[in-house]
Amino acid sequence: MGEIVNKAEYPNHVWSYDFVEDRTERGGKLRILVVIDEYTRESLAIRVESSIPATVVIEVLEWLFLTRGVPKYLRSDNGPEFVSKAVCQWLKESGCSSLFIKPGSPWENGYIESFNDKLRDECLNREIFRNGKEAQTIVEAWKQEYNNYRPHSSLGYLTPLEFARRYYEQSQEKQAIQPLERVTCPPKSGPYGMRVLWDNETYRRRIIP
Repeated sequence: MGEIVNKAEYPNHVWSYDFVEDRTERGGKLRILVVIDEYTRESLAIRVESSIPATVVIEVLEWLFLTRGVPKYLRSDNGPEFVSKAVCQWLKESGCSSLFIKPGSPWENGYIESFNDKLRDECLNREIFRNGKEAQTIVEAWKQEYNNYRPHSSLGYLTPLEFARRYYEQSQEKQAIQPLERVTCPPKSGPYGMRVLWDNETYRRRIIP
């Protein structure tokens, strides 16, 4: 892994996000948005759709910011979804600064590149997906295994969740919100007075009466 600029020093310091692509058994396109915490190596979200425009990127980040707290930095490449005016403005208003790697320098985003390789080798390349819904279910199960049961040598052979839990037990750091294995979010007010319920498995909002 090459030199990392603004290396994470605590949970919620630096997150990174990226896209991975795959296909269904009939050749349908699957676009997969992944988000990780660079310090704990936790997989925070994996969203599968046939296409993921900037509005869906914001929806996933909104869910994470609500349930996990707002990171200081969010690292990415210069893909159109990440540099879009809508995403950049939303991040600015949310209090999160963007870190864009230099074009052609994937080593500057080494943590998520490594994660993407694991996701592809251990999950995507081993599965045949009938559709996007099935792909979402399978990658979510892999995400839970990765966070809860996969020791990392770089984390002292702890799993990402064990490492995060130990950090919060030992540190007085107040800048991050303690991670939850499962999050149940109460309804909140949405546009035009509608009530919004968050689904913590698909990172979507559902309007409820």
